Amino acid sequence: MNSSMRRGHAARTLAAGVVATLALVSCGSSQDAGEGQSDRQKTVAERGRSVMPFDLEETTHRFTPTPTGGVQDVVADRPGDTKQIDLIRAHLRKEAAAFNRGDFADPARIHGADMPGLAELQDGYDRIEVRYEDRSDGATLTYTTEDSALVDALHDWFEAQLGDHGAHAESGH
Repeated sequence: MNSSMRRGHAARTLAAGVVATLALVSCGSSQDAGEGQSDRQKTVAERGRSVMPFDLEETTHRFTPTPTGGVQDVVADRPGDTKQIDLIRAHLRKEAAAFNRGDFADPARIHGADMPGLAELQDGYDRIEVRYEDRSDGATLTYTTEDSALVDALHDWFEAQLGDHGAHAESGH
């Protein structure tokens, strides 16, 4: 086989691989949330039900990294769903108080003690401000620090939650 034939064959093989990858990605994105969940996401959802009082199927977590930390919103999917909004607010108020004391037991119960960023947040909690705020459809936690290593830990922690919560979470990028 001469070099131009090899290049043509390589180009066709590459094109076929790209088409196959795109087909798999598009099929995966059209699945129902339950069907598309990994085993890890299913496990996290089960654990989450024992820690978070609101319904994961009726709410969304949004994680937005910022230059000084990040913003975590938890919102009811249906505007005016006062039951879910009240449950979100009560839970996030409790979590903000716990995080400000260095208590990250709830995220560890849901995601595991080896969750990316968690050990750093526990060790550096006194250099992170966690502020709670109501919003019309739920609540917000804003994490702020001047320590760049803790900013990185918060970003890692957010990314881990995005992956673990699957369809129940989205990036605020």
